[in-house]
Amino acid sequence: GYKEYLYPAKRKGYSGTMIYSKTEPQSIQYGYGESEYDDEGRSITAEFKDFYLVTTYVPNVKRDLSRLESRMHFEDTFKAYLKKLEEKKPVILCGDLNVAHNEIDIYNARSNRGHAGFTDEERAKFTDLLASGFVDTFRKLHPDTVRYSWWSYIGHARDNNVGWRLDYFVVSESLFP
Repeated sequence: GYKEYLYPAKRKGYSGTMIYSKTEPQSIQYGYGESEYDDEGRSITAEFKDFYLVTTYVPNVKRDLSRLESRMHFEDTFKAYLKKLEEKKPVILCGDLNVAHNEIDIYNARSNRGHAGFTDEERAKFTDLLASGFVDTFRKLHPDTVRYSWWSYIGHARDNNVGWRLDYFVVSESLFP
């Protein structure tokens, strides 16, 4: 009973996004107008009567941080896209945002600081998104709760709960109440 909307990357087996919905959206948009990221299948926007649902898979900066500049460009252009949508109706953003925003969102903040997913630059961009009128729903509802959404496959990380919170639901402030 679900409608399926898939947006794979042009490079087979790379990234991609999908939405399953029982309610058919008024419209679907694959990508957001930036070919560098659209070719990687980074986002889908589903327009519903009262809101936009946007799913994304934010680019990883790579272990050597060689993709940090590209990631910062993604963050700026994607936030501008979300704010443009928000001019029409509220936005629900979900997906792998590839950042552990706060120290509580990562098992060992001290040793991971400066690593991909926990650089000051990535964390600052997420802070900027929230300051622009969006709410991290989980953190707002559970300010002191430790929960992770990703664990390395190395060293029994999941069994030991050595994880990162990289997956989010972020909503326009008007939707939060």
